Amino acid sequence: MIAYRIDRRSGVATYLQIVQQTRQALRLGLLEPGDKLPTAREVVEATAVNPNTVLKAYRELEREGLVEARRGLGTFVRRTLGPDADTGPLQAELAGWAARARKAGLGREDVAALCAAVLDATYPAEGER
Repeated sequence: MIAYRIDRRSGVATYLQIVQQTRQALRLGLLEPGDKLPTAREVVEATAVNPNTVLKAYRELEREGLVEARRGLGTFVRRTLGPDADTGPLQAELAGWAARARKAGLGREDVAALCAAVLDATYPAEGER
């Protein structure tokens, strides 16, 4: 089951953080079709956010067709966002790179900036191709 982490300093709306973390779990194969999301009450207890915020996030995920609410049963994953390819070797290589970056003294924000720059260069925006 997914455990949400809310960063109140990020500037990103809390419900969007829940949506983004759920999408990421779907992309990484941590959540698969049929898996149950934590109840709104469980998320509230773990993160101290308003129940309506959790419900808003779940409604957004449902609107996107990623989850479905089953009355009296909970909210369940309908489909995944993960690639068909096996990403295990790539993830291991990236983990090794991240460990080397940390050992070299780079902080999380430094690594995020490097990754963003590489992604921007590798995947240019639609008008930049």
